[in-house]
Amino acid sequence: MNTAVEAYTPGPFDLTHKLTVEKHGHTALLTINHPPANTWDRESLIGLRQLVEHLNRDDDIYALVITGQGEKFFSAGADLKLFADGDKARAREMARRFGEAFEALRDFRGVSIAAINGYAMGGGLECALACDIRIVERQAQLALPEASVGLLPCAGGTQALPWLVGEGWAKRMILCGERVDADTALRIGLVEQVVDAGEARGAALLLAAKVARQSPVAVRAIKPLIQGARERGPSAWLPEERERFVDLFEAEDTREGVNAFLEKRDPHWRNR
Repeated sequence: MNTAVEAYTPGPFDLTHKLTVEKHGHTALLTINHPPANTWDRESLIGLRQLVEHLNRDDDIYALVITGQGEKFFSAGADLKLFADGDKARAREMARRFGEAFEALRDFRGVSIAAINGYAMGGGLECALACDIRIVERQAQLALPEASVGLLPCAGGTQALPWLVGEGWAKRMILCGERVDADTALRIGLVEQVVDAGEARGAALLLAAKVARQSPVAVRAIKPLIQGARERGPSAWLPEERERFVDLFEAEDTREGVNAFLEKRDPHWRNR
């Protein structure tokens, strides 16, 4: 993969030091950098939401890769110390912050890929569930263990997990507290690819580079159609599918893509 790595300034806000961003070609690489377990807190959740909102306005970014710093954790989710005193107001705010951050990630206009380089627990797995594609390293463990401490997954886990793996496996993981390893995660449809230790980041960047061959405008139109099947039956989306096909003819990239094919050259996307 021959893509230049650049520093990336995310925007008019101050991105927390717990999240670091690099630019690899048309891909933003976000690293959760909050040792020892890459946990999420109020600051980093606000930072993630703001970053995704900024990336949605950056026409040079087509894909987003998320990984964890270090060799052991992708993310262990929320720091339980935040909830030790039973403060209901804090719990309500944190639930809202998790929802806002991961729903923004789910609705990112490009393609998002989770490079799961270690334990993905609780809110860490929910972050990966909010991504379009998940690549996991062979040594990783994945779980939603909230019920074991008297809590529940509040950042989309109860909805996203059964959509991917079915109700039975979702209940095993959430209600029975069962962890799954990488091979099981692949078998049940929780992840799309298993790689050796240390390879998730590179594999995710390689896959993200393929996104640059696609029209980012077309990707932006297609993604909600695919995700919409969670809410309505496939037949309900067929008229919308046809309308969005016609809408693409207003885009510069549509004309560029068709003419590039006819002229036997690579297209030059402008994301507009």
